[in-house]
Amino acid sequence: MILEGIITTVNEDGSTNISPMGPIVDGETFDRFTLRPFNTSTTYRNLKRVDRGVLHVTDDVLLLAKAAIGPIDPPPDVEVLSPSLHVLRDCCHWFAFTVESIDDDTDRTTIECTVQNRGRVRDFFGFNRAKHAVLEAAILATRLHLIPEQEIRSQLKTLSALVDKTAGASERQAFDLLQAHAEAYWKAS
Repeated sequence: MILEGIITTVNEDGSTNISPMGPIVDGETFDRFTLRPFNTSTTYRNLKRVDRGVLHVTDDVLLLAKAAIGPIDPPPDVEVLSPSLHVLRDCCHWFAFTVESIDDDTDRTTIECTVQNRGRVRDFFGFNRAKHAVLEAAILATRLHLIPEQEIRSQLKTLSALVDKTAGASERQAFDLLQAHAEAYWKAS
């Protein structure tokens, strides 16, 4: 199963890198998971350099949207558990992990991870169609260079209807941010 979440890793300067990512997880024990970042990503470079990070489960789709399209300014608050483990202060659950192996023979790497520590911060909000729509739009925003423009426009139109019907302010802001990002990308192309 793929669980959409946020990975924090530590950059060379000690700052926190925040990236959305969908690890392959075992939904029962959650003792191990597999990451599949592109080898051009900051997350990959950080995990290759320092074999530790934190996976966060969150329902904050505005944070997911911001992380999908670039550096977050200002960055969210983190608790520094160690120099290489930064935990988001606003998440539902977090899983500190160690990298067991990296297979980077292709553009999409395979990183096997083992959970070393875990914590719970707050309850999960629950299911909401607008949150789902923003999550899907955030994934599309990371693939603008891979998927034809018309296909993404069609999917965004469908997702927009869900946002219009069921969103709160945060979901609307996140979806608008992602749509503006896509339009700017296409205009610059």
